[in-house]
Amino acid sequence: MNLQAIIFDLDGVLADSEPMWNEIDGALLKHYGVAYSGEFKHEVLGKSFPLALAFYREKFGLRTEIEEMAIRRRDIAQTFYAQHIPVFAATKGVLSNLQTRGLPIGLATSSISELVIPFLERHDIKQFFTQITTGEEVVNGKPAPDIYLRAAEKLGIAPENCLVVEDALAGIEAGKAANMKVAAIPDARFMDVSLFPDKADFILNELGELPDLVERILGAM
Repeated sequence: MNLQAIIFDLDGVLADSEPMWNEIDGALLKHYGVAYSGEFKHEVLGKSFPLALAFYREKFGLRTEIEEMAIRRRDIAQTFYAQHIPVFAATKGVLSNLQTRGLPIGLATSSISELVIPFLERHDIKQFFTQITTGEEVVNGKPAPDIYLRAAEKLGIAPENCLVVEDALAGIEAGKAANMKVAAIPDARFMDVSLFPDKADFILNELGELPDLVERILGAM
C-alpha cells in the first residue's frame, strides 16, 4: 500500500460517543411514545441520520417525516456533543503523532457539522484535520462509499492510497467500497468482534495501536 493519507471516522473511533447515542435516540423516540434503551443499536451504528431514522420509523411504525425526526435528533444530540461526550484517551496523542509524519489527516463522519465542529473545538483537536467531511455533504450515507470518496477528493489523494480508521461494520463496508484499506477498532461493548477479521484489512484493539500500524505500512513501502 502506498499510504498517503489517513481518514478517520469520528463516533466510536475518536469520540467515545456510542454509549450516549442510546440516550439520544431514547429521548428522541420517547417524544413519539416509544420506550427505547438501545435494543437496536447494531442496526443504526455508523449509519447516516436518514438511514438510522428510516430504520426507527419503520421498526416502530412512526408516521412522522424523516426531516422532522432529524431536526429533533440534531437538537437533542447538540447538547450531548457540546457538553458531555468525551474523546478516547489516546485521541490527541495519536493525531499529533500522525501529524508529525506529514500525512494529511481527514475526517469522514456520518454525524452532521452542527455536532462535529463544536465537539472538535471543545476538545482542541480540530487543527489536526486537513479536511472534514460530514454527513450532510453526501446523498448516500455509509455503508455507501460516498463520504470516503468525497473526503479523498477534498484531500487530493487517490482512494487506494488512503487508510480508513473505523469502528462499525457499515463504515468498514463504506471504506472498502471506496477502494481504501481499512483499519477497524471494534468496540466489544456494542458489537460482535468476531465479525470483523473478514471485513477489515487490519484489526486493532484500541486507538493507541494506530501509530505502530502506520509505521509498519510506511516501512513496507
